[in-house]
Amino acid sequence: MLIIGIDPGITGSICFFEDGKIIDLIEMPNMADGKKQKKQVNGAQIYNEIFLRTKNVEKKNIKVVIEHVSAMPGQGVTSMFNFGQSFGVLKGICSAMQLSTHFVRPIKWKKFFNLINAEKDASRTKAIEIFPYISTQLSRKKDANKADAALIASFFYETYQSDQ
Repeated sequence: MLIIGIDPGITGSICFFEDGKIIDLIEMPNMADGKKQKKQVNGAQIYNEIFLRTKNVEKKNIKVVIEHVSAMPGQGVTSMFNFGQSFGVLKGICSAMQLSTHFVRPIKWKKFFNLINAEKDASRTKAIEIFPYISTQLSRKKDANKADAALIASFFYETYQSDQ
């Protein structure tokens, strides 16, 4: 089974995970938009990245897992709108591609990895601990989003297997 773990948002990431192993880990494709050149997710490129890695896989063997986040205290209206827009683009792409899509709340996958109330960087440390072969892809502090995507995919893999 191919699991696609997604940490949504402009600075998010996408993890392609198969048989308990990370096969690819990419930053969320984004692009500049409008007069102010504000960044937004690049839906066409997201589609291409997913299509490229799933074209030879039966749809029934693909599971997309998107972190289901909501508004956070102190976050501005504009940033929440942009975040919601990114989330909607991801849902739309998966729906249009007819991929089985699941949502997991941060509290659920973070609890599984004992990351509740941990620093943002703790997920990067945890991902390197579990998947040392991707440590070079998680060498920067800003790679915490890649780590989140990897852990989201891993969480689904571990819990989905036990639900069968």
